[in-house]
Amino acid sequence: MLFYCPKIENGFAHLDEEESRHLLSVLRRKLGDRLQLTDGQGFFYEAELAEAGKRHASARIISKKMSPPERPARLHIAMAPTKQIERFEWFLEKAVEIGVDEITPLLCRRSERDTIRADRLEKILVSAMKQSLRARLPKLNELTRFQQFITNSTESQKRIAWCSDTLLPHLKTTLSADQNTVIAIGPEGDFSPEEVALALQNGFTEVSLGAARLRTETAGVLAVSVFNLL
Repeated sequence: MLFYCPKIENGFAHLDEEESRHLLSVLRRKLGDRLQLTDGQGFFYEAELAEAGKRHASARIISKKMSPPERPARLHIAMAPTKQIERFEWFLEKAVEIGVDEITPLLCRRSERDTIRADRLEKILVSAMKQSLRARLPKLNELTRFQQFITNSTESQKRIAWCSDTLLPHLKTTLSADQNTVIAIGPEGDFSPEEVALALQNGFTEVSLGAARLRTETAGVLAVSVFNLL
């Protein structure tokens, strides 16, 4: 069992209320038990439970090990949240399990959802990181308007996936594994032609994810998978 603990200082890991309650009330851990922790910043820790309370627990750090980078470059997915938020949450879970570094929820012209609960989405990311035994928690950005996101992107590989009437190159044929990459995926109604034009003006390349018309969350998982298989 891997625990998430971003607060590690002076040789001790200080677990928050939720992790402490799970540790003690569900798993019935006791003083002196060994724990496996991550700070979400790339490090694993072995620790010994030193203080146990339902609202706070702390563990003495025994050893620290850095997790090697999973990919030679960073992957950033920018995607419009789905109308049914459960589908977007499913995407987040699977993206973390497969491997992603940063996620930006997009507010697009045809978006059917204009609000998100960042605290809930953050918990899903943490849970997926722990379940997949990863040491790096992906960065979750706030809901961002499409124009603002497009004009501020700094990755060297920029791709916008959409259902064009013309034949587009498949995403997998346009990527290099060693370059920081952002892939933009639109809402259920897809990007508007004006949004695609703006993206192209700002250094994005339009790509396809295949002949089939995919759900937004499926397109997101496919894009993450393609990059991780390069």
